[in-house]
Amino acid sequence: MSFWEHLDVLRGILFRIAALTLGFAVIAFACREWLFDIILAPKYDNFIIYDLFRSVGKIFNPNGDSGHFDVQLINTGLAKQFVIHMKASIYAGFLVAAPYTLYQIFRFVSPALYANERRYAVKVLGGGSVMFALGVLLSYFLIFPLTFRFLGTYQVSDDVVNMISLESYMDTMMMLCVMMGIVFEIPILCWLFAKFGFITADFMKKYRKHAVVILLFISAIITPTADVFTLTVVAMPMWLLYEASIIIVQRTKATQRSEEDEDDDSETRNDDTTDSSEDDIEESDIPVASDLEESNDTNEEPSETASAKKSSSPRPNRNSSTHKRSYKKKRKK
Repeated sequence: MSFWEHLDVLRGILFRIAALTLGFAVIAFACREWLFDIILAPKYDNFIIYDLFRSVGKIFNPNGDSGHFDVQLINTGLAKQFVIHMKASIYAGFLVAAPYTLYQIFRFVSPALYANERRYAVKVLGGGSVMFALGVLLSYFLIFPLTFRFLGTYQVSDDVVNMISLESYMDTMMMLCVMMGIVFEIPILCWLFAKFGFITADFMKKYRKHAVVILLFISAIITPTADVFTLTVVAMPMWLLYEASIIIVQRTKATQRSEEDEDDDSETRNDDTTDSSEDDIEESDIPVASDLEESNDTNEEPSETASAKKSSSPRPNRNSSTHKRSYKKKRKK
């Protein structure tokens, strides 16, 4: 295929992705109540993570505070709710169409890949999609609810009332979900770098302290506020992912060593087989002593037979009468 033909194929793929994403966005826009029931669920005190922490708190302190709270959202613009509705619908369309998008991209790129590269691409795309989804779910069910509850109920004084806008709520949720999805790609990247030999487990252990500082710095960039609680909630999963990446890199290196040992053993066996076959061929070409004796015997037999025939053939007898008569005739002439 020429460059323009590839460009036509890519244009068709992008058109199908955009059409499917737009279709899901329209469906999400039509299902407004169902969509915002999911988005606004963490703002209610009966959310699943709040009930879980409340149940755990009752075990250790039965007479303690029940932990109920109430945070109201406000709208500060005339068209803000409609714009936020459209943005939420588009985000939902992208999220639902993401598997199809990844499949189409892989289908376009895979013909140019080798077999081993295609296997790596499948693992990276599949594992990356799963890890991104896990990061989004962790942010939705744990990080964002705890952040919202802490910041939404925090007051420097009873005279100051929190008035949280819907736009601020949506921006914080979307940013945390997307950023945590990206952060959860750390194990996939470490596995890929270990395959290429860029990093090792010893290297990651040696610079663990430096990595913790970098993770805290990234967490400070991700979190929309400067409080220690949100920073800790975001940084803790990242540190756990880093430790899990060390284990993944160790296992990847061990698997590579075992595969290399198997390849070396197979090559050694093939070399031994080749050498033995060459030795057999060389031995078959060398004549054996018995074969030499037989060939000498066969060569000597014709000469002996010819000499025997020569000796057995009668020689002319000069003393015979016929010879004498012919001799006399010659003398008379």
